[in-house]
Amino acid sequence: MRYSPVALSLSLLFAVSASGIYAGEERGDPRAIALATQGRAELESGETQAAIDAFEAALAVDPSYSPLYVDLADAARAEGLQGKAIRFYREAQERDPKNIAAISGEGEALLARGAVEKARANLARLEDLCGGDCAETRQLAAAIANGPRILSAEAGSTERPVSQN
Repeated sequence: MRYSPVALSLSLLFAVSASGIYAGEERGDPRAIALATQGRAELESGETQAAIDAFEAALAVDPSYSPLYVDLADAARAEGLQGKAIRFYREAQERDPKNIAAISGEGEALLARGAVEKARANLARLEDLCGGDCAETRQLAAAIANGPRILSAEAGSTERPVSQN
């Protein structure tokens, strides 16, 4: 009985401090944010390798800054590395299951690999999270409507057939 006030005050302290962790937007190290901003600018200008370098440097500065995983995934998609992009999108979703940018990006990367049904599952998740009016939902729905963009080995071949002499 004499420990009740102490236990009550400790539990209140833990409850308040734990709720502070989940309040508001995620804040990263200012150096990581600056490197991420630099990486996004380089990605927009077409310098994907420089962008990847900036994102990886930002991740080294602050490994807990989750938006970097979406940035790395976007850069991997720009390089044509859909599998690597899917891995980064999934890492972002593990950290924040409601990250609509990661869900949408993963859906587009899955579609590029020919996994239409999995992309549709991501579209359904997006519709549940933000509805049909969300830009990410509309973008993924349009990509699915256009179909996967996969080239077969025959379609990509530009060489003349080999003939016998």
